[in-house]
Amino acid sequence: MTAGGLERIDCDMRQILYISTAAGSVIANDANEILATSNRNNTADGVTGLLYFDGKRFLQALEGEPSAVARALSRIEGDPRHRAIVILSDRTVDAREFGSWSMAYRATGTDADGFIARVADLVSGASANVRATFTSFAEARRAA
Repeated sequence: MTAGGLERIDCDMRQILYISTAAGSVIANDANEILATSNRNNTADGVTGLLYFDGKRFLQALEGEPSAVARALSRIEGDPRHRAIVILSDRTVDAREFGSWSMAYRATGTDADGFIARVADLVSGASANVRATFTSFAEARRAA
């Protein structure tokens, strides 16, 4: 078992990294609902990853069995709260890079340095490219 209670899968897994724009005004309550729904669906499917939401954009890594990741992405593509979904990376990984599901969210006006440190901690087990994508996105949004 890995963190989050998921069994380690010994075969190759799929990992997708995408970015999308929030359609309309997504507020903290919406973000909490998105996380709750994602947790429920992804736990049932054995999908893990990281969802970063800054109030305007979603940056998410999804990983798991290839068909489960495809189902999760299909749900996201059908979610009217997302628009302009762009796949940044779609690759095979030998093991999960994110041990359990998590969400990084920073409300405007909160501690940017503390938030960036939290994101760095959440992506510490990810590949160099995935780490760089999340940390550079968090840094770029520091002033937001």
